Amino acid sequence: MEVKRQARRAAQSSSPVLLLGETGTGKELLAHAIHAASPRAGRPFVSVNMAAVPETLLEAEFFGVAPGAYTGADKKGRDGKFKLADGGTLFLDELGDMPMAMQVKLLRALQEGEIEPLGSNQLVPFDVRVVAATSRDLPLMVREGRFREDLYYRLNVLPIRVPPLRERQSDVPLLIEALCEDIAARGGGPQLEFGAEAQALLAAQPWRGNIRELRNVLEQLALRTDSPLIDPAQVDEVLREAGLPALAPVRAAPAAATPAGPDLRPLAEQVAELERRAIADALARTGGNRSAAAKLLGISRASLYDRLAAMEGLPEFQTTV
Repeated sequence: MEVKRQARRAAQSSSPVLLLGETGTGKELLAHAIHAASPRAGRPFVSVNMAAVPETLLEAEFFGVAPGAYTGADKKGRDGKFKLADGGTLFLDELGDMPMAMQVKLLRALQEGEIEPLGSNQLVPFDVRVVAATSRDLPLMVREGRFREDLYYRLNVLPIRVPPLRERQSDVPLLIEALCEDIAARGGGPQLEFGAEAQALLAAQPWRGNIRELRNVLEQLALRTDSPLIDPAQVDEVLREAGLPALAPVRAAPAAATPAGPDLRPLAEQVAELERRAIADALARTGGNRSAAAKLLGISRASLYDRLAAMEGLPEFQTTV
């Protein structure tokens, strides 16, 4: 929820956004969401993956090529990503993989707001909102001289950290539901349903590949079953075959048997008794110091006095209060 709040705020600004997080956490999905919620939503969203483009082609990929710029070049020329994204959003994925020489040229383009296509002497202005993402430790790369400090500060205006899945395991059931709906819609099998134990088993895993890894497991389950209902044994089998450490879910301690029949008292009486025991225990631990007891219980001293006043005359408090 905090990430979504930050993203909504970032969407209303034209400043660069830097998405930080491990591989597979959904940084590109968040970049699309920021664009869709921004005033630029009606304009193009153009993505460049630094790790997927050869270093020798990066400049042409970004800035475009003038007609006949070199032997074999298109006579009509070719627009670069900055021109294609004009008025919209340019997403720079895997920013940490950008070569140093390209970092210099990107910094200049961002500072001047204009580009020079290869083979051209004309400067072309552009209006682009930059969203960058990386799974690398950019501050460390800056200190080691592997990433330009001035470019880092240029892009690190609105940083948003996308937490790994292991830090938000309570999101796993919602992610399972959303991913299974998407898998079924894409023809990847039936709409899966998970029982409580199967869901708890999935939630207990470390998911080093994050949401991408979770989706992979769900797709395997969808393609290997004829029944939409998935049990823990099926989940365990897929995890083991994928080489994942199938951690057992943490099980809650079994609840004590609840007395039935005439021994069952109204909830208000049970809550009041529990409160009396907690206050008595706190006073005993603090030697009767009410201020310390209130602090221990996480309530104000005035609140403690009110509760004690309501309990005056009760046998269990006559020796303590």
